[in-house]
Amino acid sequence: MIFDVSIAMTWILFLALFPMAFFWLRRSWRILVRKNYADVAIKRGLPPANPKKWAPVTGLLNLICGAMAIWVIVGVVTARFTYDEWSAMAGLTIWGKIIADFIIRSQAHPFFVGRKKKLATEAK
Repeated sequence: MIFDVSIAMTWILFLALFPMAFFWLRRSWRILVRKNYADVAIKRGLPPANPKKWAPVTGLLNLICGAMAIWVIVGVVTARFTYDEWSAMAGLTIWGKIIADFIIRSQAHPFFVGRKKKLATEAK
């Protein structure tokens, strides 16, 4: 076996699954069990107006992606998956998590077009 770029990238992908799984599962534990909503749908460092509303979706997403990463790790170590299978599952998990987090964040922080309306308490 000759060490080249594809071997290095394969190892980087496999080794990156460990910290990603840890952080995703830790985040789901914090959100779903400890009811800590500080990491829910963060956009520019700010949580949404109602983070409790988005907590189940974010926690479930982190739990599913963390479990999928663990499943891929176990499958690689036990030689259950071929390279094509586990790299596809790992890639889809990572990209799916990024895209789903973007969608949740976009829904939690709506984008308003036009001028901001003044509230009745701000008048005069």
